[in-house]
Amino acid sequence: MDFQRKFDLIKRGAVNIVSENELEEKLKSGKKLRVKLGVDPTSADLHLGHSVVLSKLRQFQDMGHTAVLIIGDFTARVGDPTGRDSTRPVLDEVSVKNNAKTYTQQAFKILDEQKTEVCFNSEWLSAFTAQRVGELSEFLNVAKNLTVSRILEREDFKNRMKQEIPVSMLEILYPIFQGYDSVAVKADVELGGQDQIFNLLMGRDLQKMYSQPPQVALTLPLLPGTDGIKKMSKSYGNYIAFNDSAKDIFGKIMSLSDETMYTYYELLTDEDMSKIKSMHPMQVKKKLGEIMVERFRSKEDAMKAREEFEKVFSSKEIPADMPEVKISSPLKLSQLMVQCGIAKSGNEARRLIDGGAVRINSSKVDCDIIIEPQEAVLQAGKRNFRKLIKGV
Repeated sequence: MDFQRKFDLIKRGAVNIVSENELEEKLKSGKKLRVKLGVDPTSADLHLGHSVVLSKLRQFQDMGHTAVLIIGDFTARVGDPTGRDSTRPVLDEVSVKNNAKTYTQQAFKILDEQKTEVCFNSEWLSAFTAQRVGELSEFLNVAKNLTVSRILEREDFKNRMKQEIPVSMLEILYPIFQGYDSVAVKADVELGGQDQIFNLLMGRDLQKMYSQPPQVALTLPLLPGTDGIKKMSKSYGNYIAFNDSAKDIFGKIMSLSDETMYTYYELLTDEDMSKIKSMHPMQVKKKLGEIMVERFRSKEDAMKAREEFEKVFSSKEIPADMPEVKISSPLKLSQLMVQCGIAKSGNEARRLIDGGAVRINSSKVDCDIIIEPQEAVLQAGKRNFRKLIKGV
């Protein structure tokens, strides 16, 4: 692969690159770059939203660079305020350690373990914040060189203050801790979601303070969930987890709208988008399902999941003639079920959903998600089927 192709691949999907010229210079230097990604183990499972930055990190690995995966066992107990409209609960040490173990296990489903340097930021942040005999801690020496106005430039802080929602002192200090991570590992590039740009730029500021070459900050979009509207999140019930079964991963991919599917291709794969968009949407959606199942399970599981899906939806295992329901705008699943006659009321619909009786394209739905206009099969129980089609 020539340099321009590599450079274009690294830039693909990026929201911010600070700066593109610096990135080009670093890549052309021939140096083995240290590419940093920090994750706070705030829950036990990873989902495809996490894989956006992990996939970008894998691209750097495949080009011969070193992936530096920082497990924020220290910062997880502080609480990253990014994108939040309230203070995040502080986790206890046992929860952080348990979550950290599953994070690394799941991250290596994407990353090459042999080319990944795993660090825990308590290794340096404990010393960074510790009192030194006869002196201020290193943290206080850094903090005194940063202004409150600089920290309060963050959009999430400004929004919460306007709404008179409290912002804790720990949250205000969080960017300094993340920034110091870059100093500690001598990062050349740091990756993050687009909502992380402030924290990544803080890393550049601190590296300059420590006379280090500033890292390139590269941010990526937040992956939309299976509803195609909100960002992927377990709390929204619109996620595809690394640990989902092959059947559920494939089924959830098949439930995506075409627009969301193309976004997944761009952010989660290296596929040639011009070729993908020249193919029939149903075929490329099945191909995406196979790619995702193979990534988190195996090639054999991917083939089996596709075969099972095609068997169910092209054979007599479901009615050949189903009532068609047009969807012209997004709506809640419970509303759709009432609208198409599967349930008599919203409460009945939600009971069916909570009871695990509702499936979309054979994948069980466990909460009242938003359904985008799409072609799919909605099933409630063993006998109630509706064919969803896009309305106008």
